[in-house]
Amino acid sequence: MARPLLPLNALRAFESASRHLNFSRTADELSVTPGAVSQQIRLLEEIIGSPLFTREARGLQLTELGRAAMPLLREGFERLMDASAILREPPLNRTVALSVAPSFASKWLMPRMDDFHAAHPDIEVWISADMEPVTVGKGKVDLAIRYGPGEYPGHLVEKLLTETVIPVCAPSLTADPHPIRTAADLSRHNLLHDMSEDGDASRPDWAMWLKARHASHADARRGSRFDQSGMLIEAAAAGRGVALAKRTLAQADLDSGRLVAPFPDGSQVVGFAYYIVLPRDRPVSPGTQAFVAWLKKQAIDYDNNLDQL
Repeated sequence: MARPLLPLNALRAFESASRHLNFSRTADELSVTPGAVSQQIRLLEEIIGSPLFTREARGLQLTELGRAAMPLLREGFERLMDASAILREPPLNRTVALSVAPSFASKWLMPRMDDFHAAHPDIEVWISADMEPVTVGKGKVDLAIRYGPGEYPGHLVEKLLTETVIPVCAPSLTADPHPIRTAADLSRHNLLHDMSEDGDASRPDWAMWLKARHASHADARRGSRFDQSGMLIEAAAAGRGVALAKRTLAQADLDSGRLVAPFPDGSQVVGFAYYIVLPRDRPVSPGTQAFVAWLKKQAIDYDNNLDQL
């Protein structure tokens, strides 16, 4: 049998007063008089049969019972506010605010967005292409996609895609006067370096990749450097050299033929992956739920397609 709920107005007055420890400031927040606040607190104390505040020289102080109830009550009102926001969300023109790294946005996400809009024409996705520290659910973004180790304290985290690195180049480089057949052939070609600061110690650079294939005599230091993975891939597609690229970001260009992977055994799995990051302390909106479900389906389709290659 459900336990009876205490008067909501009285609980709201107590929650506010527990933060301010001042009935006048509580009254200002609730748009009532200090007398009304005092009346609601007194009503609550009479119902439970115990005081919630003591009046001392330095002002109001919570009793032991008040201190025990206050965190749960505060969380409860925060969830009520979240639920109210969801209920007020109009059925049309819903928005989802997403934070995502620029290269992943341009190379993997954006080419797929038409599919989402076709399936959910009533949901607008606002995309912020950035790599700022994750702070979802704080009024700025509803979710984030991050490339990293998957450790984002205070958030719900789910792996979206694993990552490998693979040498890629324009098709013309495999048929020029110095065709690429083995790793040793790279000594005759410009190397393109991904210098994006993702902190992934498991991601090999050219020196590590060449050494693992016994081609360490090639000068791994030469060539152009790029601080964004998307720029690196575009340089490779333009024929400027051979890039050691993240496959997830390069796959669309491999599928279209703008890029080729000259080495069948050239890929290497890395420790970092792409993760969906959601708030832990508040429910997500229906629009965000729909977008997350769509992202997961796209990731499954992508992985299945790779298995068939």
